[in-house]
Amino acid sequence: MLTVSWSLRVLALAGLLAAATGPGPLAAEIEGRVVSVRDGDTLDLLTTANEQVRVRLAGIDAPEMGQAYGNVAKRALSSMAYGRIARVEWSKKDDYGRVVGKVRVRDADVALRMIRQGLAWHYRAYAAEQSAAAEDGARAQRTGLWQDPDPVAPWLFRHRHPVRATRHPRRRRRILPHVKAGGAGRV
Repeated sequence: MLTVSWSLRVLALAGLLAAATGPGPLAAEIEGRVVSVRDGDTLDLLTTANEQVRVRLAGIDAPEMGQAYGNVAKRALSSMAYGRIARVEWSKKDDYGRVVGKVRVRDADVALRMIRQGLAWHYRAYAAEQSAAAEDGARAQRTGLWQDPDPVAPWLFRHRHPVRATRHPRRRRRILPHVKAGGAGRV
């Protein structure tokens, strides 16, 4: 028979292992009304508990405000989501405290729609086949930002135009999530 102290040790070890491995693939779901669209891949949601949550669309990177197609991407996201009820499936927060998740409005994947309209790149590191095919289709049809003969990826734009001040000055921001060492500068 196990002693009490041994049982506590096993439980403590199990807790440490669970904490180290993090949450499962789907940690939570939030539902609420979209009350603000910050840019082409970030929005604010007001939950039924009257809590405002900033959400970053998972798997995409839209042009920055001030970048070509930045305003177009923001308007497109607004027309899809602003004022509507959205459901967010999420499992993590980013360095800026934003919930990163899959956003659905009327059962449509908002990020996938942004890619299909040619208004966002998909993150290849986290990409589903569906997102890659959507981007390839938008490129082939020269839709949205793909009309530009030489579109600049948002992560390269951020690198060339660093943010003056951040809310978390001690945190280092990843600038080139898609580019491997020695990788190409253009997409």
